[in-house]
Amino acid sequence: MSRPLRCLAVSFSVQLGLLLALATALTSIIGFLYKHKGSVNAPAVEFSRPVSSSIALFSSPWYVLGIVIAMGSWGFHVAALALAPISLVQSTIAGGLVLLTVIADRVFGHNVSRREWIGVALTAIGLAFLAATLSGTGKEAHADYAAATLAAYVGLAVTAGLVLVPLARRQSHRAGALLAASAGLLWGGSDVSIKALSGSLDERGAGVLLHPLALVILILSLVGLLVSARSLQIGRPVAVIAITSAAANVTTIASGPLVFGEPMPDDPLGLTVRLLAFALVITAAALTPPPEPRAVTAPG
Repeated sequence: MSRPLRCLAVSFSVQLGLLLALATALTSIIGFLYKHKGSVNAPAVEFSRPVSSSIALFSSPWYVLGIVIAMGSWGFHVAALALAPISLVQSTIAGGLVLLTVIADRVFGHNVSRREWIGVALTAIGLAFLAATLSGTGKEAHADYAAATLAAYVGLAVTAGLVLVPLARRQSHRAGALLAASAGLLWGGSDVSIKALSGSLDERGAGVLLHPLALVILILSLVGLLVSARSLQIGRPVAVIAITSAAANVTTIASGPLVFGEPMPDDPLGLTVRLLAFALVITAAALTPPPEPRAVTAPG
């Protein structure tokens, strides 16, 4: 009798985590759009002057509002990652990406192009297919990991993200998209670290704030914030947000089986569908930005 009750309790915990993931998706989009509204009126972000650039950004009330909303979204995200498998959480958040074009167009008055509508929709479809192949992950949170595997995975994601920053300087017509991908990779590394740290929350309690991973999360979050602000200054908001979200979600979803031992599909068809879904997400994100270059200044 006790075993079915235990499974039911765990299942409810995962469902609660997914509900929090939906809240994360909605608040993340709204926060992003307010940050865009504030960042475009702030002085250009200079990566060589991170403190002064950050102060300039926070002088905008709209940017501050976006940050406050984003902090609430981050809280929902941390809770969701502690309750549910990272793949399910990120797939749910990414599926909420379909709200981006509607909110940007109807609420914030952005002129969303047909290409952006299609790109965001294809990204969400790809992530929905990913969710459909996550059989066997919904019974527990899957927070166990090997330290070396975690370090290698997060290190690779962060390195890839940082490499894109100087690349954006040399390709000004793609700078917004490249910096958006960079921010997504950095935040993806932060999210994977949050998931790893959540596994010791019951044992350590508030002591998790003294764990080395807490410092990693803080640094990646702050650097990603600055890179993201610059991408919002020079790129179209819907395209930038879609690319940032896709990069972060692909990074975190892939960490499920690679870092935390979440099961992969046993049958060849399921595995093929998952790989094709990843390819669709990446392709859709690449197609989302408009083909015509925008006049931008090189990022600092």
